[in-house]
Amino acid sequence: MTAILAIDQGTTGTTCLVVNAEGQVTGRAYREITQHYPAPGWVEHDAHEILDQTMAAAREAVADAIARGGEIPVAIGITNQRETIVLWDRNTGRAVYRAIVWQDRRTADRCAELAPRAEMIAARTGLVTDPYFSATKLEWLLAQSDNRARAERGELAAGTIDSWLIWHLTGGAVHATDHTNASRTMLYDIDARAWSSDLLALFGVPSALLPEVRASSGAFGTALATHVGLALPICGVAGDQQAALFGQGGWNAGGGKNTYGTGAFLLLNTGATRPVAGQGLLTTLACDAEGKPVFALEASIFIAGAAVQWLRDGLGLIATASETEALARSIDSNDGVYFVPALVGLGAPDWEPHARGTIVGLTRGTKRAHLARAALEAMAYATRDVLGDMRTNGGVPFDRLRVDGGATGNDWLMQFQADVLGVPVERPDVIETTALGAAGLAGIAAGVWNNADAFLAARQFTRFVPGAGQADAHAAHNGWRRAVRAALSWARDDQ
Repeated sequence: MTAILAIDQGTTGTTCLVVNAEGQVTGRAYREITQHYPAPGWVEHDAHEILDQTMAAAREAVADAIARGGEIPVAIGITNQRETIVLWDRNTGRAVYRAIVWQDRRTADRCAELAPRAEMIAARTGLVTDPYFSATKLEWLLAQSDNRARAERGELAAGTIDSWLIWHLTGGAVHATDHTNASRTMLYDIDARAWSSDLLALFGVPSALLPEVRASSGAFGTALATHVGLALPICGVAGDQQAALFGQGGWNAGGGKNTYGTGAFLLLNTGATRPVAGQGLLTTLACDAEGKPVFALEASIFIAGAAVQWLRDGLGLIATASETEALARSIDSNDGVYFVPALVGLGAPDWEPHARGTIVGLTRGTKRAHLARAALEAMAYATRDVLGDMRTNGGVPFDRLRVDGGATGNDWLMQFQADVLGVPVERPDVIETTALGAAGLAGIAAGVWNNADAFLAARQFTRFVPGAGQADAHAAHNGWRRAVRAALSWARDDQ
């Protein structure tokens, strides 16, 4: 029996799993990374800390697998936080600035200036013109110091976190990414499957700065033994949400999932046909059963689990995220309390970068249980907001939602989500499907699994069916939309 080392480099840390041919996790490790907030709305990571912590977690996961009698990995799969961009020196491998994180809003004004070009940008990329994506971040990086001149001389390289890791794992031998990550940069033509010359010119990005784009399942060079303790081929790469879709078995048209992490991300595979966007939805690229590109609709909800984290770390209302389930169950309703967690702006379906967190409906009777429940409810309401449009615009059948991410361990939230949506919610036995998807993409290329179906064969799902709470949940959703309108009004009122 053989195994895959899956590297899941996320927003708050890196998880590494060793996954064997039977789909069992035989080794595991996790390392946190530091969040930097140098100015309001700015979010940065130290790219070298990401690298160091990722390598440490990888070595620990392999050691854990060996200590438990597991198999030694034969290949690596990488999945990563998307849109986060790094600019580095090709000779030294040193980043010239911290990585600018997907949550960062420093380029909101620049995106507003690009409004006359928004239609062209959407036609090429399937994306809205928003600071969320990499292009304006990279433009900002190139405007610092003499970076643009150095880039034009070929001295610098740029890429999303997958490219940064691949470069260093291979000792600088490979500068590559996959189509799922490329499709999130706002520089990639998703119809032509190539970097867009129009967009490179618009943002002043030299084409030589960018990585080669490859299929998600295939060769990405060999990681040096000095990094993870073994010389291993890198055989699978995908952005975190597309990896999670693959890990949930969503490689055919109609496959869909929601990942509840720092943010929440819904993806719906639409196959070979480019879907209609609009209503705050994005068109992006996902993977078919062989890791080749297919179209998908995506809705990005910027804050999901991070709202609970804020209740814990920012307000001190809870000691652990798991407390929220008991708190939500302790009250019969939300009593009109709603939390719109626009802590870094609003994503789909409203796309308002200037929105900020809003809590409405507070009374003298409001308790911490109401705020905890409001944070959980916000995830479910935001999911409903975009799912209806996805089903219509995607033009494919969609009769269940598969879910993953840390918040799915909350049974109250999963039942409430099913009630709000009116469709079954299915939770896999292993909720770390982002890492599993990376393992699957790598394992198929490396021969660990003969095909995608063989990879998924070991998965089991717990089903939450809409129940007696449907009517109340649907009525409460109207209150949520009222709260969102309040947040939008505040953001857009400049008097």
